[in-house]
Amino acid sequence: MNAKERFLAFRRAAPRAPHLEHATVRARGLDFAVFSTPPVAGTTPLLCINGGMVYSHILLWPALSSLAARRQLILYDLRGRGRSQVPPGARAARVEHDALDVRALREALGLPRWDVLGHSWGGAIAMLGAAEDPDGVRNLVLVDAVGLTPEWLDALHDVALARLSGEAHDRLAAFDPRQLHDPEPARQAEYNRALYPAWFHDGELGAMFSPPLARSDTGAAVVARLRREGFDWRDNAARIRARTLLVHGTSDLIPVAQAERTAATITDARLHLIPDAGHMPFWEQPEQFFAAVEEFLT
Repeated sequence: MNAKERFLAFRRAAPRAPHLEHATVRARGLDFAVFSTPPVAGTTPLLCINGGMVYSHILLWPALSSLAARRQLILYDLRGRGRSQVPPGARAARVEHDALDVRALREALGLPRWDVLGHSWGGAIAMLGAAEDPDGVRNLVLVDAVGLTPEWLDALHDVALARLSGEAHDRLAAFDPRQLHDPEPARQAEYNRALYPAWFHDGELGAMFSPPLARSDTGAAVVARLRREGFDWRDNAARIRARTLLVHGTSDLIPVAQAERTAATITDARLHLIPDAGHMPFWEQPEQFFAAVEEFLT
């Protein structure tokens, strides 16, 4: 099977995605939109944090719905994204604010512990959140998470251009990545769309998906600041005490070397590489992805 056939076969065989219950949860002075599948007795809930910085939880739903068969999944819209409240002074937003929300949401939901999964930029939020909540995060799963320092981000535009051709190449080439230091939401949204096809190992499968044109002052401010000022999360990662699994596609735009360094920094972390997969292994190699995550969590 090619990637498209694998994906379609997996989705046909998978149980129907359960209904998500929506609740408004107050934490750190803001109202968060929180979405959850039915509880599963005797299991630890799994918080799922999406990437993209400007998007809502829909980037991971129903993509991760297969995990709901054995545990409750909890998703939420980051502050100022989706249906969650915009914080005061949104242009001053930082990723550290998102990270501190993780513990606050757990406590507001009355959960003594949970497992946490973060994808892409959501992996950064999950890492930083786990470092600040050592007693509250039992297991940590990082799916194609961003690197601990920004050299991968500095090279991302050129690496993506080298993967694309034709109209897709020209659309991305029209952007100057230096413009992304400016937290202008429309520009950030358009760039994310132009970059999206390069995240896939298989171009045919990638053509099946297109992210929404999401605009968020809060999210745009966070990612623009990271691009402009840089970051170094090595000390934070070294403080993580949760059991940790890194899942990374070997064809991701974020190099495998970044995942290897993160795994070496977090105490006793494991790295599981998925061949012939880019940034979305849950779509390109779903059987391998879900088997690895299920084995780790159980």
